[in-house]
Formats: sequence, C-alpha cells, structure tokens
Amino acid sequence: MKYSTLLILGLILTVALMSEAKSKSKKQKNKQNGILPMAEPCKPSKCKLPDCRCSDAALPTSKFQGKENQIPQFVTITFDDAVNAVNFAQYELLFDGLINPDGCGAAGTFFLSHEYTDYVRVNALYRAGHEIALHSVTHGDGTDYWRSADVPTIEREFGAQLKMLETFAKVNPKKIQGMRLPFLQISGNNTFEAARRLGLTYDSSWPTQKFKDPAMWPYTLDYKSKQDCQIGPCPEASIPGFWVNPMVTWTDTEGYSCSMIDACVYPPEDDMDELFDWMMENFNRHYLGNRAPFGMYLHAAWFSRGRNYFGAFKKFINHLNTYSDVYFTGISRMLEYVRKPTLGSPFKDCPDLPEAECRAVQCHVQKMSTGEERYMTVCDKCPSVYPWLDNPLGQQL
Repeated sequence: MKYSTLLILGLILTVALMSEAKSKSKKQKNKQNGILPMAEPCKPSKCKLPDCRCSDAALPTSKFQGKENQIPQFVTITFDDAVNAVNFAQYELLFDGLINPDGCGAAGTFFLSHEYTDYVRVNALYRAGHEIALHSVTHGDGTDYWRSADVPTIEREFGAQLKMLETFAKVNPKKIQGMRLPFLQISGNNTFEAARRLGLTYDSSWPTQKFKDPAMWPYTLDYKSKQDCQIGPCPEASIPGFWVNPMVTWTDTEGYSCSMIDACVYPPEDDMDELFDWMMENFNRHYLGNRAPFGMYLHAAWFSRGRNYFGAFKKFINHLNTYSDVYFTGISRMLEYVRKPTLGSPFKDCPDLPEAECRAVQCHVQKMSTGEERYMTVCDKCPSVYPWLDNPLGQQL
C-alpha cells in the first residue's frame, strides 16, 4: 500500500516537473521568436520593489498600514498636445509661485504632440523643471489608427519625437521617460513593447474606473494586470520593469467616471466655488484614502470652456499648496518615490534644472506630403522642410 502511494506521488511529481520544463521551454522558444510571454498572476513574494510592483490599490509597503496620513500625497498635473503661445502663458500662471513642502519647485508633465508645437516654449518648460513626455508626431487619424498600430508604427511615431525634441527644443532624450497614446487608445501589448524598446520607463494612457476608491497605485507589467480595460485591447503579455501610471478616473456631478477632466460629461456649473468644491471631492478620495497619486489630466483648451474654469483650477492648486504633505511633481519623479517609498518627506534633494541654451529662430518651411506652408519656432537652426515621421529632422532629401 505504501509502495503504491509512493509510486503515485512519484508519477505526479514527474508529470509536474515535465509540465514545468515544457512551460519553460515554450517561454524560451517564444522569446527566441520575438513572441512576448503571457503574463501570469502576480505573487507579491516574487514581485518586489524597486523594479516590480503588483497591480492593486494596496499601500506602497505593508509597513505603511495604519500610517496613511504620513504618506506624501502626489499630485500629477498633465497636459496633452501642442504647446503654443496661448497655453504656455496659462502654464506659467498656473505654476507661478508653487513650491513643494521640501522647498523644491512644483512641476507638471507635458505630453507633447508635434504639429503646431512651439519648440522654444517647450525648451522653456523643460528648463523650468517640468517633465517633457511623448504624445506622438501625427496624433493619428482617429482611434482605429492607434488600436491597430503595430510595434514598428508606434516606434516610428514616438521615436521620431525623441529626435525632434532633442534637435528643436534641446531636450535631453534620456530625460524623456513617458508616453501617452492619443485618444488614450492603446494597442494591447504593442504599445508597451514599443515604449520599452524606445527606452521609455512608463505609459500613462490606461484609465481605471474600478480602482478609484480606493485608488490604484502605479505598477509594473511583469505580471498580469488587475486593472479594468476601459479602452481595449489591453496588454496580456509580461513586459518586465515597465511601469503603468493608471489614469484613475474622476467622478462628475452625476456620478459618471471621466478619465480626463475635460472629458467629464456633467461638470459643475460655471461657478468658482462649485468647481473648486468638485475638485476637492475628487482629491479627497485619494488624500483621505490610501494616498495613491492624484492625477489631473486635461487639455489646456478646457480653460476656455467656462469663464471660471482657469480661475477655479488655479484656486484649487494654490489651496493644495498650503498642505504640508502635498507634492506637485511630474509622473517620472513620482515614480522615483513609488520605487523606494518612505513616510514623510519623499526626496532628499531637489532635481537639478537642465542647462539647455536655446536661441529662438522663426522658420517658414513646406510640409512635403501635402505641399502646405508651415511656420515653426525652434532652437538655433531651422529645418529645410517640415519635420515628419520618416524625416524627423526636416532634412532636404
């Protein structure tokens, strides 16, 4: 009887080992063939900071349990699309005088698209300490373009931008760490694999409605994500070390979720106090909860929708700036904290401001694909033709 039991156990063990070996062989074969391995459920014991984090709304570490009010509250203000003379003036007014509790200057993240961008003003934002991130060259022709985009297409769109920003705005490409897809339309694994190949460290294109109370913290794609897929296809592969900054949705006045402030269908009336109170309600869901980073995602055009929109926004962030534990940072700076979380002050030093001299030059060039005449403002030297996907430096071919 004992012999039979041992024999059965031995057979079970042999089958298990063969299955494991077969699984490892398949993963290795897929890796050799360029096929990404499917992500498996995350096990916290195997996924540890600073390079790996499971997808959830849990506190940064178990040691923080019951000490939520000592976790620094990050606020990440992000703007999408082109930087021009009008919105640049608004950005300057918004951040003017904002100093974080540690004495460092407040900063935001600017997801830039190429068309109609004033690269001299991008340089000014960069030198002021703001984070410059990617939002594509063409912005695409709609959601279908991005939904079906393969890895080479995404690499072209965002890789060309890295060259443009280095050449025309004097932005160090090594300082560019993040991207956001136009229309928030990701293309499954392709989006994140392309970003990884480009040397980026995070994406912020993926909204979550399910994980907003408590809110989801940033996580890596080493393992299967628990995040709800609002705009598919969403990734299913394991992409080790690549971070997702989930766009935790806001709630409008009718209880509907909105991934960006300007996408809220039922915002408050155009009244300073009502807008301010609404922003505070959304903020407090984070601040009085698990202290997950609070995202303020929008396009600057939102400010022109109402007489009090800009004023309420400025009033709100000025109010938060009176808190002793609220920090306005770019997403990449916030992720530095998530990798090595602490209670109290999150950083030892302020980031160095970049030295990037820029001599403004006005350019009049032709867009070769359409023959259109375009005006550009760039640093130091004009391109020969309008820069585009396959000619990001605008060279005469």
